Amino acid sequence: MWTFNFQDLASAFIVLFAIIDVTGSLPIFVDLREKHKTFSPLKASFFSFLILLAFFFVGEGILRLFNVDISSFAVAGAVVLFVIGCEMTFGVEIFKMDSPSGNATMIPIIFPLLAGPGAFTALLSLKAEYSSLVIILALVLNMIIVFIVLKNVNLVEKLIGAGGIYVLRKFFGIIVLAIAVKLFMSNITTLLGN
Repeated sequence: MWTFNFQDLASAFIVLFAIIDVTGSLPIFVDLREKHKTFSPLKASFFSFLILLAFFFVGEGILRLFNVDISSFAVAGAVVLFVIGCEMTFGVEIFKMDSPSGNATMIPIIFPLLAGPGAFTALLSLKAEYSSLVIILALVLNMIIVFIVLKNVNLVEKLIGAGGIYVLRKFFGIIVLAIAVKLFMSNITTLLGN
């Protein structure tokens, strides 16, 4: 459960990085600033981490309540990840980002952008493939990047540029599609074997 492998860490990190997609959300962060909506980078990254970590530990218990095993959830999660990958690759927008108040830290930054359904699904799906230590470390690294990006929105936007953000989103969309197929295939065989 608490084993460590650097290659696994890199894979889990990339999955979470692609799903959380903080660089792909840069235009949303810039738009929020232009609309004079405030957000706290520290609170956003810290509370996102806490929510995702809590779900990582209690999510399995919630599944047990509904008599669903990790492999079944991983297959369902693979389908969700596949849809997210398609959304990223083909530029389809499914969820409209709206904030009801002047502060955008909780909505839409923490939920649904950072700690949303995609991240929840990814965390529990990763549990079927990697150790808990690897996933938690990958989550910590991602939240550090989230904090850095949120703290320096304008600088990161200038460094990467609109074209860079576009390319990153498409590239990670394809990565997510490939991971979704791998998750689906490795877990569907387990289910069909039972």
